[in-house]
Amino acid sequence: MISVVQAIIIGLVQGLTELFPISSLGHSVILPVIAGWHINQNASNYLTFLVATHLATAVALLIFFWKDWVKIVQGLFRSFMARRIDPDDTHAKLGWLLVVGTVPAGLLGLLLEKELTKLFASAQIAAAFLIVNGIILFVAEKLHKRQRAEASDEKHSDKRLSRKLGWWHSVGIGVIQSAALIPGISRSGASMAGGIFFGLNNEDAARFSFLLATPIIGAAALLKIPGLFTPSMASMRIAAIIGAVGAGIAAYLSVKFLVRYFQTKTLYPFAAYCVVAGAIVSVYLLAR
Repeated sequence: MISVVQAIIIGLVQGLTELFPISSLGHSVILPVIAGWHINQNASNYLTFLVATHLATAVALLIFFWKDWVKIVQGLFRSFMARRIDPDDTHAKLGWLLVVGTVPAGLLGLLLEKELTKLFASAQIAAAFLIVNGIILFVAEKLHKRQRAEASDEKHSDKRLSRKLGWWHSVGIGVIQSAALIPGISRSGASMAGGIFFGLNNEDAARFSFLLATPIIGAAALLKIPGLFTPSMASMRIAAIIGAVGAGIAAYLSVKFLVRYFQTKTLYPFAAYCVVAGAIVSVYLLAR
C-alpha cells in the first residue's frame, strides 16, 4: 500500500528527476528506503504505480513540445508520401532521427526488462550507479567545454540539429540512453551525454533528449498501463492517479526550466549532486 502523501512525494520526485539528469528510477528506488517506507518495490502494483507516473511525464512533454511535434509529424507524413526525405525538410529529417533513436532503447527494454527489474529493490546498487551517472555527466561537460571552444559561434536551431546528427549518431544516442534501464543512470543524462559526444552543444543535446523521451517513455508506459485496471491495483488506483498528477506537473515545470537553463548553463551541478548524493546514500546504507 502507498499512502496519499507517499504517492504525492514519489510522483513529484519522479516528474522532477525524469528530466533533470539525475535518474528518476534511482530516486524511486532510494527514496522509500531512506524514508523508511515499507514498500515492496518488486511488487507488480508498485511497478504499475511508477508506470502511471511515467505516462504522466510523457504527456507533460507532449504538451510542452506540442507545436514541435505537429511539425515533426507533418514532416514524417510528407517524407512517407514522397518516399524520400527532402534534404531541406528539417522536420522530416528530425522526425526520422527520433524514430531511429527510439528503436534501440525499445528493443533493449523489451529484452532486458525482466532481468533489470531484479535490481529495482536494491537502493545500494542505485546509489552506486548514481555516482557513475555523475561521472558520466562530468566527462560529457568536459567534452562540451572543448567543443564550445572550437565552435563558439554556432547557434541552436532544428535545422542545425537535423544537419549535425546522422543516422548512426541517433542510433548511438538510443543505445547509450538504454543504460537508464539500470537504476541510478539517468535517461536524459545518458542521451544528453551521447548527443554531446556526437558534437551537439548542451542546448541541442537537451532538446533532442526531451523530444526522444516522449515516445520512449510514452510507449513503455502505455504497454503497461492496462495493469492499472487489474483487481490487484484496486487498493492503489487512487494513489497512482494522484502520483501521476504530481509527476505530470513536476515534469512540465522541469522541462520549462531546463530548456532555458541549458541555453547558457552546464551539467556540472547535476554531476556534483549525483556523486555526493550517491556517496552519502551508500555510506548511510552500509552503516545502518
